[in-house]
Amino acid sequence: MTHTPARTAPASAAGPVRTDGWAFLREAVRDLRTTGAVAPSGQALARSLTDPVRARSPRPLAVLEAGAGTGAVTRALLSRLPRGSRLDVVEANPRFTARLDHLVDTAPAARHTRVTVHQALVEDLATDRRYDVVVSGLPLTNFTPEQVERIMARYLDLLHPGGTLSYFAYLGTRRARTLFASRAEARRHATVDEIMTAYQHRYATGRWTVLANLPPAHVWELRRPESPADRVRPLATPLGVPRAQGDGVLW
Repeated sequence: MTHTPARTAPASAAGPVRTDGWAFLREAVRDLRTTGAVAPSGQALARSLTDPVRARSPRPLAVLEAGAGTGAVTRALLSRLPRGSRLDVVEANPRFTARLDHLVDTAPAARHTRVTVHQALVEDLATDRRYDVVVSGLPLTNFTPEQVERIMARYLDLLHPGGTLSYFAYLGTRRARTLFASRAEARRHATVDEIMTAYQHRYATGRWTVLANLPPAHVWELRRPESPADRVRPLATPLGVPRAQGDGVLW
């Protein structure tokens, strides 16, 4: 898809769009591979994905959301971003971007944040801006290994040194594809898993399991090193550790 001009919408006092679930389901029927699910992210998943924003408050932040869909995570970001922050929202689906424009136009929380909606693929986003936090809603396990490599490289390039990437992966997708998909599809999924595992080993600072979502998901947080010599320490695994690291379960 070619990049189209970004669109910045003003805010008004109207309430948020309430038909996200049906809109998401319609797009999943059209193309489940790129939509990634049959329902938007639940509140627990949205909170976990946006926790890096809360952790960096109260100073104004520059945040990028990729694969925003109907805006479930966008709403959580708007409610958590400090006054004076900037939010760039990237979504390739034109029907979703129209809904995101409406969300930005009507969400009261958008009044205090500079929000721009871009209809584009994140790897094609034309910007020299760098971000404190990148939040990804893209269904990476549905993409080719080459696409995943390009997207992950772009995410790290878009982050300030020390910046945080948060993304999710649904539980059980590899096993399901192994059981029900073709051999080629199972191999593709396994290769994507290997790519993501390599990024996790090098950059991960935490992982959380969100059971209160349809379907349940892991949320990963990765950090871009401050410098090439700065190595992120390996992920801790015990349950019940602080939010800054490790693996916990969220309901």
